[in-house]
Amino acid sequence: MHQLDQTDTKILHFLQEDATLKTRELAERLHLSYTPVYERVRRLEKEGIIKRYVALVDREKVGRKLMAFCNIALKEHSKSMGETFVKAIIAMPEVMECFNISGDYDFLLKIVVEDMSQYQEFLMQKLGSLDNIGSTHSLFVMGEIKNSTLLEMSEPQK
Repeated sequence: MHQLDQTDTKILHFLQEDATLKTRELAERLHLSYTPVYERVRRLEKEGIIKRYVALVDREKVGRKLMAFCNIALKEHSKSMGETFVKAIIAMPEVMECFNISGDYDFLLKIVVEDMSQYQEFLMQKLGSLDNIGSTHSLFVMGEIKNSTLLEMSEPQK
């Protein structure tokens, strides 16, 4: 993989702030010509450094007012049971993020739903239908202090 330089880092920063920027606009901000900026962006995409472009939706404005984090401990840690759990979680649209973690629990889920009754239904009907869950522990978000998608990168060392 290509080593990121200062220009790559700036491109990534600008695109994280506004993924709708056109190559010409990026080139102007970087004080470079169109072609090298275009080639750099394509390389960053090809190497998987830029994974995809998305629109960030305000969850509350579309009726998803409850966010919860749910810790999951599995009953059994076999490969097949773990794969079955992961496949089921990936298929659940309420689960926005899922992390395999260390400690007392095996997974941490970020769940976004309309309200508490929808969360209860999700917990009982969907999570409750999975055979390998030993225990769950839910935490409810009362307010968001910081929610960022910007991954800061340090300037390359010279």
